[in-house]
Amino acid sequence: MGCAGSSQTKSEGTGKKKIRKPRAWKHPQPITKSQLIQLREEFWDTAPHYGGRQEIWDALRAAAEADPTLAQAIVESAGIVVHNADMTVCFDATGARYELPKYVLSEPKNLIPYT
Repeated sequence: MGCAGSSQTKSEGTGKKKIRKPRAWKHPQPITKSQLIQLREEFWDTAPHYGGRQEIWDALRAAAEADPTLAQAIVESAGIVVHNADMTVCFDATGARYELPKYVLSEPKNLIPYT
């Protein structure tokens, strides 16, 4: 029994971490939106070749491109265990590790806007 002012540290007391966007970050060099898109495409095209199951990579991509509430539903329905709340490290049901770079999860602070 908890105190009236206590709160759950995990999502709704389920033991699952609530997904959030990564903290603000900077790319080593300012990049354009098109360069960021290219980096993301290259990552998603090559990531499955480093291990893990294709359907998990597909679910992670869908979650990475969704808002946090939908991302939560996607990872839960795919049986993905989110180790870091920002989704940078996840595991599937067999224990395979999936690491996602911040650039597929959010935009850098030093993104060059379209002109």
